Amino acid sequence: MAHFGFENDIHSVLRLDMPITNAPMARWQRKASTSNSTNPNSLSPNKSVNRSVSLSKTPSKTPGKNSKTQSTPTAGGDRFIPTRNNKQLDVASFLISKEHEPAEETASLATNQKAWSVTLNGYDIEEAKILHLGGKPLNAPEGYQNNLKVLYSQVPTPASVKKSRYISSVPERILDAPDIRNDFYLNLMDWGRQNLLAVGLANHVYLWDAAVGDIILLKKMEDENNFICSVSWSKDGNFLAVGTSDCKVELWDVQCQKRLRSMDGHSARVGCLSWNDHILSSGSRSGLIHQHDVRVADHHIYTYGGHSQEVCGLTWSPDGKYLASGGNDNTVFIWPMTTGSEHRAVHALNEHQGAVKALAWCPWQPNILASGGGTSDRHIRIWNVNSGSCISSLDTSSQISSLVFSPNYKELVSGHGFAHDKVIIWKYPSLTKVAELEGHEDRILNLALSPDGSTVASIAADETIRLWKSFEKDPVKKPKPTSSIIQQHIR
Repeated sequence: MAHFGFENDIHSVLRLDMPITNAPMARWQRKASTSNSTNPNSLSPNKSVNRSVSLSKTPSKTPGKNSKTQSTPTAGGDRFIPTRNNKQLDVASFLISKEHEPAEETASLATNQKAWSVTLNGYDIEEAKILHLGGKPLNAPEGYQNNLKVLYSQVPTPASVKKSRYISSVPERILDAPDIRNDFYLNLMDWGRQNLLAVGLANHVYLWDAAVGDIILLKKMEDENNFICSVSWSKDGNFLAVGTSDCKVELWDVQCQKRLRSMDGHSARVGCLSWNDHILSSGSRSGLIHQHDVRVADHHIYTYGGHSQEVCGLTWSPDGKYLASGGNDNTVFIWPMTTGSEHRAVHALNEHQGAVKALAWCPWQPNILASGGGTSDRHIRIWNVNSGSCISSLDTSSQISSLVFSPNYKELVSGHGFAHDKVIIWKYPSLTKVAELEGHEDRILNLALSPDGSTVASIAADETIRLWKSFEKDPVKKPKPTSSIIQQHIR
């Protein structure tokens, strides 16, 4: 029986699911009993109350200690431990770790924060300033796009970059001009509205079709001692006026290749011509300018007499109000369009020191005239014909034989003789040099602009005609509508 009693005691001790009767009370049980037995209202700040409640005695001596007893802290104690949540614990842990972290980690964190700021905002917030007074403006990071309007940017945007066009220094085409007269005072080339280039060579007049390249012999003078002095197209490009050395002005129908009429009246060769609708002006070596109405049989209307020497430059303004004439007497006259009995010049411009053959009206400013002087002058002068004043002047250091305006780019083109023999493109109105077109081996006599304004032709004493395609229109710009031209009947 003793044996069975001992075995039952062993089994009862080893069973873990049975309550331990002699074990100390659990901590949560001690805290619960303490809170229930203590009344917080009876506490006084001046008295210390022993709130420890012990349901069982702890050993009075710690094993291994022989002299003094060592008491263990009781469950209640004097220290108050507040209840904390997980978020507060995380914040406290972060602050403690930040105080003791090394400087290298702080620098790396600052670098990371700067990288995050640039990625999210497009710039570093710490370095952003409302006003930046030192040096150049800050550049936006590559690939960063701002939906707000950019007021200023150091790097030009594609929209603000103006593309500079390419001007070839080599002519697009070279044509032969055999037997061209090397005479500064003659005007032997003109480009018509029908894209036909008229050229006077010795006693012949040739037409070159720029569209297909065909060459047509329009006129041959019977007397080989006579020669062609000037050619000029009507505004519609259907009729060609020809001035000759035997003091005549002839009108030709180009489509039928037929001479319509021959007009007399001059006493010397006719070196320049200019059209104003149905009015044809002709200047001669005598210094007189005749006005012809080609619609009537009695063609001669009136005469302008102001030049003392040969008239070598003649051109009507785009609006048809004024006729500009230049002569070997170094003078430019501005004549009004009038039908009265008195035909006096509005202005006599005498600042040139050489013969004035080169004359050109500005197509977008009808009151602006450009004139060029000969070897003794070499100046380009810009005039306001309303006031008669010289706006600007430029010394080209070379004889000026011809001037034309390019409406596509608002530029002025000049043809030169001694001593440069080249074509120069100038920006208007600053008269800064844009390009120099070289290739002629002798002085340039005349310039002519194509109907579309893209090409300028130059004829020189080296018996060549060179076509320079320097003013092609920008394909982005829309062409302006052109007004219809009414063809006038010639009798």
